[in-house]
Amino acid sequence: MSEAVDLVPDMPDHEQGFAAWVSPHMPAMARVASRLAAGADRDDIVQEALARASVKRRQFDPAQGAPSAWLLAITADQARKATRRSRRVAEFVERAEPTPDRDNSIDVERAVARLPRRQRIAVDCFYFADLSIAETAAVMGCSEGTVKSTLSDARARLRSELEVAG
Repeated sequence: MSEAVDLVPDMPDHEQGFAAWVSPHMPAMARVASRLAAGADRDDIVQEALARASVKRRQFDPAQGAPSAWLLAITADQARKATRRSRRVAEFVERAEPTPDRDNSIDVERAVARLPRRQRIAVDCFYFADLSIAETAAVMGCSEGTVKSTLSDARARLRSELEVAG
């Protein structure tokens, strides 16, 4: 156990030090939570991610990547869990009447929402949450080259879909 503590010399063992350690990464965590779990409470997701990170803080290994990548990966995992929970709840909610589509035109948000899951995560992280390629790769758990390829495929699909629409 003492070896794990030695791996993270910059991360204080007490709560106030941990709070100061994660503080610079909070805006990015909030952006990732907002984009990956639309409809869920962003602040709840970030709080869950921070609680998880606090419990697992001795598992952080700086040799594996930057603190931001580690924290964003935890946030993305919590966002996925929140999305699954909200889907389960939505299954039980009955709607009296289907809501009519107020706007039949296709917009970017709708086009992004129709992307395959992996492409949507890449687009959300890189373009909307303003993460770097490296941070997006950490969130997605893949290489930077895979992120670049996924973003290229997503852009081609969006371009084609948006051209057809308008």
